[in-house]
Amino acid sequence: MRKPRAAVGSGHRKQAASQEGRQKHAKNNSQAKPSACDGLARQPEEVVLQASVSSYHLFRDVAEVTAFRGSLLSWYDQEKRDLPWRRRAEDEMDLDRRAYAVWVSEVMLQQTQVATVINYYTGWMQKWPTLQDLASASLEEVNQLWAGLGYYSRGRRLQEGARKVVEELGGHMPRTAETLQQLLPGVGRYTAGAIASIAFGQATGVVDGNVARVLCRVRAIGADPSSTLVSQQLWGLAQQLVDPARPGDFNQAAMELGATVCTPQRPLCSQCPVESLCRARQRVEQEQLLASGSLSGSPDVEECAPNTGQCHLCLPPSEPWDQTLGVVNFPRKASRKPPREESSATCVLEQPGALGAQILLVQRPNSGLLAGLWEFPSVTWEPSEQLQRKALLQELQRWAGPLPATHLRHLGEVFRVYQGQQPGTCMGSKRSQVSSPCSRKKPRMGQQVLDNFFRSHISTDAHSLNSAAQ
Repeated sequence: MRKPRAAVGSGHRKQAASQEGRQKHAKNNSQAKPSACDGLARQPEEVVLQASVSSYHLFRDVAEVTAFRGSLLSWYDQEKRDLPWRRRAEDEMDLDRRAYAVWVSEVMLQQTQVATVINYYTGWMQKWPTLQDLASASLEEVNQLWAGLGYYSRGRRLQEGARKVVEELGGHMPRTAETLQQLLPGVGRYTAGAIASIAFGQATGVVDGNVARVLCRVRAIGADPSSTLVSQQLWGLAQQLVDPARPGDFNQAAMELGATVCTPQRPLCSQCPVESLCRARQRVEQEQLLASGSLSGSPDVEECAPNTGQCHLCLPPSEPWDQTLGVVNFPRKASRKPPREESSATCVLEQPGALGAQILLVQRPNSGLLAGLWEFPSVTWEPSEQLQRKALLQELQRWAGPLPATHLRHLGEVFRVYQGQQPGTCMGSKRSQVSSPCSRKKPRMGQQVLDNFFRSHISTDAHSLNSAAQ
């Protein structure tokens, strides 16, 4: 009987410092809807305004609010992008199907580009057009269709939510933002508000990265929008502005404005329907006049005048106005923490057989990073090579039974070893720790194992393989 042989490699995993449930980023016209404020507790419907906030950062009268709503909705009616989830929401008469279609799109758009989501969304809705269809699917099917979108817990929670609706809620989606957030796993404040307003017509505001950027510029809020105080203020403004007659369209219009016009780095202010109401734009014009000497003395321009002390919504004193940035001065974001880097030892184990070799894959735990996905056996990297071999051998034996330690051989970084063996590939980068086939006549036995495995899998499931092998 032939004994299995194993190839051992070192790999690296990078895990974002923030949790998957608190995904914060801004979306340009090809980027996704973030859920920056989903983790905050649900606020009352009444607008919550801080007593110490200057009126400079608020919408002070009905006329100003009405003008903002009208201008934004008129622009949206003319300029909105034709997207499959919008068509479904407009055409679907069944409320549960409509809410499900919105739900899927909102979850997919988190941390994923719109252009990428379109094909995934279309395929998903063709395969599982109803909550009942998704509830009956297996997790393996869900992960297979989700492959390439990343953050696989989103797909898993989406299916868990569908099963809860079917099995516990009689197949009917909760009808309000409050109950959606309370009852459905993985649905936070933003997602709940989006579903409730678009699918059910609830007059509830939403704040994602795009809306936050729009509101910060319109009301000259320069502080970090992810901070608790600023976030609460933005949710209050969103609730004040949402149009009770067209809440879903208004929320989508605000997000569309941030995605296509009021973009993070190169906003198209001349195309903005609410430019006349934008305090950031007014500030730019004021600074330009001051710089040119055209404005002297005490200009009759409204500025922030907090009741007490330093305004917590203005640009922080440590980051004063930058003339070169213009409206992009608003908002300023806190610097992100660098991602935590983890090292692991990974093993590719081959069991030769009469019908061909078998490669051992193991399933990750049901919680945590890449939960439930399949990968090569791996353990956390140990500083001592002896301890590392012992830990890896124990893990292999747990899955595959007795295995001689003498069959463990170090090859390098697993996926890079494979890349270095592909025909016509020269890995000249300093980051690559393996030599290229251009200078090697015959690959080693362990590299042949890798090559045989990847050759038969990479073309059909490249995205999943990348996630598992890195």
